[in-house]
Amino acid sequence: MALRLDRLLASQGPWSRKEAKGLIKAGRVRVGDRVARRPEERVDPLATPVFVDGEPLAYRRHRHVLVHKPPGVLSATRDPRAPTVLDLVPEELRRRDLGLAGRLDKDAEGLVLLTTDGELAHRLTHPRWKVEKVYEVLLDAPVGEAEARAFAEGLAGFAPAELLPLPGARARVILREGKHHQVKRMFRAVGRRVLRLLRVRLGPLELGDLPRGAARALSDDEEAALYRAVGL
Repeated sequence: MALRLDRLLASQGPWSRKEAKGLIKAGRVRVGDRVARRPEERVDPLATPVFVDGEPLAYRRHRHVLVHKPPGVLSATRDPRAPTVLDLVPEELRRRDLGLAGRLDKDAEGLVLLTTDGELAHRLTHPRWKVEKVYEVLLDAPVGEAEARAFAEGLAGFAPAELLPLPGARARVILREGKHHQVKRMFRAVGRRVLRLLRVRLGPLELGDLPRGAARALSDDEEAALYRAVGL
């Protein structure tokens, strides 16, 4: 699969097309064992290695980055007034076309996925695919079997969800949709207020021990499991 060299660089790194052309014209890009000079040159990155400033360009058709969003950070890729999840992604993992696969409220925390694959993002968030989103919640008062039954039947205009009461005023919630403020609104409907909301799983992806504010690329196994989960 041959691609224009400037487009290849822009798709794999933090550079714009204009910046990629500048790198090529400055002699900082090598294709195989020769210095590239033409931005319009077509290159098959699977057949011929490409280097920028001597560093190999690791070609992947899509990039997926798991972020542990802290409270106060926006589920967005740009905002002039507040930090965003994209600001948490280190330079070596950034691509200009990274977008969100689902959001978390500003005061919520936990797993957020950024991906360059728009169809994957769509399927992860669309109710048709029934991808599980799992949350750990701290409430202002404990919940029990009555609240669990209410969640299982569906309430406040939302589809049924699983509610597992935990010791103290904690609970785990499993959704297969993901509408605006859904967890908070469902608990409000049963007379409870959410004090802390942490997303710990999205489909097969686990937050695990990733520190708050950190980001990492998905492993090959995680990527394959994610695509299987949405039939891609």
